[in-house]
Amino acid sequence: MNIFEALREDHEIQRTLIDKLVKTSGDNELRRNMFDKLKHELEIHADAEERHFYVSLIEADLTQEKARHSIAEHHEMDELVEKLEETDMSSPAWLTYMKQLAEKVEHHLDEEEQEVFQLAGKALKEKEKTQLAKDYQKAIKENR
Repeated sequence: MNIFEALREDHEIQRTLIDKLVKTSGDNELRRNMFDKLKHELEIHADAEERHFYVSLIEADLTQEKARHSIAEHHEMDELVEKLEETDMSSPAWLTYMKQLAEKVEHHLDEEEQEVFQLAGKALKEKEKTQLAKDYQKAIKENR
């Protein structure tokens, strides 16, 4: 497995959780549990991705700008998660923020898969792609 396959697996987990969450309503245990799971997935993914994927990309001229942009998007998602945490789950504003987070995450994942992965494929050697996947998956496993 290479780093792109490993990241795509986690992207699918995030997409599934987001799809389910935007269909929930009110302040209930299901919504709280799903939101907690999404927060955790986003947090461990961003942390492992920044440490084991973007660090290598920042070092290469070809991918530096995209890597920095993606890291900035992680921070934007963190800010939306904070807004969600501060908002009453039963208020209409919560769903509005959740939809904003869903849009931001979807944009980020699509951009990564369609643009960053292509550039990274050129910048990284095959051996690096495999090692990065191992390092990334180990970090995820330790925190999941």
